[in-house]
Amino acid sequence: MTGPATQQALRVLQRVVFPGEDLDIVPLYVETNPERGAGELASELAMEAQTGRKAAAVSVPVASAAVGETQTSIAFGPDVPAFLIEDAGPRRSAVITAGRRVSFATYFNAFPASYWRRWTTVTSVTLRIRLAGESKIILYRSTAKGFSHPVETITVDSDEPTTVQRTLTLAPFIDGGWYWFDVVAGPRDTTLIEADWLGLAERAPAGRVSLGITTFNQPDFMLEQLRTLGEATEIHEVIDRIYVIDQGLDKVVQRPAFTEAIKKLGDRVEVIEQGNLGGSGGFARAMDETVAAGRASYVLLMDDDVKLDSEGILRAATFADLARRPTIVGGHMFSLYDRSLLHAYAEIVESWTWWWGPAPNTTPKHDFGRRNLRNTPWLHRRADGDYNGTWMCLFPTSVIRDLGLISPMFIKWDDAEYGVRARDHGVPTVSLPGVGCWQVPWDDKDDSRDWQAYYHLRNRLVSALLHSPHKGGGGVITESRERQLQALLSMHYSTAALQQLAVEDVLTGPDHLHRELATKLGQLRELRARYPDARHEAELDGFPPPRRRAPDSLKHNTTPTNKINLLTKAARGTLRQFRAPRPGAAQRPQLALPHQDASWWVLAKLDSALVSSAEGTTATWLRRDRRQFRQLAWRSLVLHRRLHKRWAQLATEYRSAAATFNSPERWRQTFAASASQPPASQLADGQPPDSQPAGEQ
Repeated sequence: MTGPATQQALRVLQRVVFPGEDLDIVPLYVETNPERGAGELASELAMEAQTGRKAAAVSVPVASAAVGETQTSIAFGPDVPAFLIEDAGPRRSAVITAGRRVSFATYFNAFPASYWRRWTTVTSVTLRIRLAGESKIILYRSTAKGFSHPVETITVDSDEPTTVQRTLTLAPFIDGGWYWFDVVAGPRDTTLIEADWLGLAERAPAGRVSLGITTFNQPDFMLEQLRTLGEATEIHEVIDRIYVIDQGLDKVVQRPAFTEAIKKLGDRVEVIEQGNLGGSGGFARAMDETVAAGRASYVLLMDDDVKLDSEGILRAATFADLARRPTIVGGHMFSLYDRSLLHAYAEIVESWTWWWGPAPNTTPKHDFGRRNLRNTPWLHRRADGDYNGTWMCLFPTSVIRDLGLISPMFIKWDDAEYGVRARDHGVPTVSLPGVGCWQVPWDDKDDSRDWQAYYHLRNRLVSALLHSPHKGGGGVITESRERQLQALLSMHYSTAALQQLAVEDVLTGPDHLHRELATKLGQLRELRARYPDARHEAELDGFPPPRRRAPDSLKHNTTPTNKINLLTKAARGTLRQFRAPRPGAAQRPQLALPHQDASWWVLAKLDSALVSSAEGTTATWLRRDRRQFRQLAWRSLVLHRRLHKRWAQLATEYRSAAATFNSPERWRQTFAASASQPPASQLADGQPPDSQPAGEQ
């Protein structure tokens, strides 16, 4: 609580910023069509009222844009640009064309009042706008239900710079709601010089931030990241160190451009080389280095292949500074390809199945280019999550001292496990609107099939053993068994074998986590290479031609419509495995299927199929093998029975050992051991250094 003698002052919570030259992200910053998505929303609401089902998507035109030499012209109207971004800003100023209206009801520039109301000590927010020209400023607020209305209209008539300031209460935002403003230019152009959202806070120095970036054979991504951070001079005063944890063979410091990339960052960059310990090993090292240095209040973890708006670093640190209690602050993930697409918002771990997913009342893959904030009701309700992905997530060092480092999981589930661990100790994770980055979306990956399938299951089981409140882990064992059956029905025998190895390792107890962290990858690739479904070709001509084309109705006619239908298809597919494959299926594929059509219930009806990869770069020839199916299916039953029988005992073992395997002392032993390994041991079977996906250490 703030005492009566405590001095307070207005502090910038969030600056209004404009996009750079990336015109695909304009709808995330400014809006000149307040009705974008309104027709689609009305259709959906009418459909839901009549049938209870969501309406089909409706196309909405997207703005066109052009770039000039001294300023960026964003043209939303048919004739006249709505505004011009002044290069002298930087990214703070714009000229709004006479007679045009620009709204800041956008992801990056509206103020997420409910999040500040719920999690921080801020009780009111002050909007401060500096502008010149004849114009009107219209203040708006929204409710948790998505309704919005104007708060005040302010008239400005001066060609000289004028500052407008209004203080707004946060009291009515307990469940949701935003503030924003529109600017309507008069008969002459209006210059928006700058605008900020401020809050009353104690006079105290802002917490300093260290950045921890894990990289593996992605020096080009890493250099671009460093250049971006160097150009963002506004964040330099809050940055203590940038720890680059280089775990690959293609070292970033060996690139000729490295010296130039870090030039503007001075001595803030520290490159630490160690063996390939995965994302968890890199992030644990950054956590440990930050805490040990004792200078920064926070460490912000990021992948090497993300593009970020550096403004989010300031916002996350400020939010954490003013939080009621130590709080993990995460950023949202946008698609690196479809740049206005919000790919991941708040996320939770479902308690019974122990599976991650979107938080209740949220909709994944929302496209701001089609529907703006004003016309998206669910975005106005505050979304509370269990964790935030480490594509961009800020951790207080005080929390790390109390809870230890991230778990030794290599990849997958390390961020989710830490979030749940923190939640169970009273530390919330807030995925904060206005803090975001862009990364390759999961739609273009299928890492549940390749060697990463081991980590998906192993780490899921370990985190469930550590935190599941349900007897026997709830439904996690049943769901694991079902997924292995699906892999077998899909002729992905290597996937099933990797998943079974995951169960075997979990049964050995927690000591294997650190012991095999630096060496397991080679074993997984070696195991997977034994199976035909792991062999890929870049060209379809590398395979025999399929006997026939897949009928258009194949996917539609086989898609399960309910649980009974699903179980029936699984039973029929299983019985079919005991029949001999059709003659010739081993010599030529029966069908060629795009990745999106190759569901298990489709593949369960085939004896062989040519299937493309999720990213569309290769294809593999799947062939049914009765012997493999019987052996792997029986092994799956045995392992899951053992896991169910020993669950309570294993949960006790893992929970008792957690403080040790998450401790800095144990992690430092692993760091030291990995550095002494020969480079060749980090890869297996002649895999090229770049065979590991970016950001997927």
